[in-house]
Amino acid sequence: MRVRQLITVTVQACIFAAVTALQAQQPVRPLRPVHTYSVVARDAASGQLGVAVQSHWFSVGSIVSWAEPGVGAVATQSFVEVTYGPLGLELMRAGKTADQALAALLAGDEHTDVRQVAMVDADGQVAVHTGEHAIIEHCHHEGDGYSVQANLMLEPTVCDAMVRAFEATEGDLAEKMMSALEAAQAEGGDIRGRQSAALLVVSGDASLPAWGGRVFDLRIEDHPEPVKEMRRLLTLARAYNYMNAGDEYMTQGEVERAVEAYGRAEALAPDNHEMVFWHAATLAAIGRVDESLPLFNKSFDMWPAWRELVTRLPAAGLLPDDPQLIQRIVGAR
Repeated sequence: MRVRQLITVTVQACIFAAVTALQAQQPVRPLRPVHTYSVVARDAASGQLGVAVQSHWFSVGSIVSWAEPGVGAVATQSFVEVTYGPLGLELMRAGKTADQALAALLAGDEHTDVRQVAMVDADGQVAVHTGEHAIIEHCHHEGDGYSVQANLMLEPTVCDAMVRAFEATEGDLAEKMMSALEAAQAEGGDIRGRQSAALLVVSGDASLPAWGGRVFDLRIEDHPEPVKEMRRLLTLARAYNYMNAGDEYMTQGEVERAVEAYGRAEALAPDNHEMVFWHAATLAAIGRVDESLPLFNKSFDMWPAWRELVTRLPAAGLLPDDPQLIQRIVGAR
């Protein structure tokens, strides 16, 4: 019982400190709205947590998007108060639900009428607040393990479109959130236009550090079509995730799995010459030279300097120290 009481006191102290910090950091009423539509969510199957957002404002991801492995995710927008992000995560890390964390921070905020904030915790509980003075069209919708929210929309139907897209999309959490962003934009999106976007997905494993538990961390700072560009980067990020997995398999001596991972990466990004090259190098390293040569040629055509790198790989232990093999690769056509 005493331990439980100590935990309760500690959590209450965290809430008090968080609210005090929030009050201290907002001495004046904010002047302009910064952010528009977003989604926060938890994937029940993987435990992954994430937030995705688009806005007609520079570098939206540096302000709106907050997530921590195994803890939760936060989107803070409208007349934005950034501290809802780190303080919301701090409270959820201390054991508060998303609803309790949001309620505690709102209680210390003098400008709740212009805020729009959404949170999801590690159990998939969601909480969202839209102030009555957020600029219309504004909306939010809480679903099973997710919340979508928007302000400054051209049309009042944006949240409905996001809900339909999120719930209908098959795939991982990033894919569902990406579909929600695309649906919002197709519905008309921000009345001001478009400029930046961000997508952040973290692991559901609370034992991982913040820097080690990020599955995707993508930002479009300034682009005429940020959502479209985000889709391109998400595909490329998936390819690099396969590359990283391939490297890990090689380290563990699981060569066949490494080759498979590199092949998947190349299939997702066929015009990325580095992925083609390392796929070829892996095949050559395990003796499948005939399979590697067309891939080497493809990479050399796209980036001739790869030929020189081939000659340096034996010293690093990444190709056999066999001059005839190296010459065969470099001279292949």
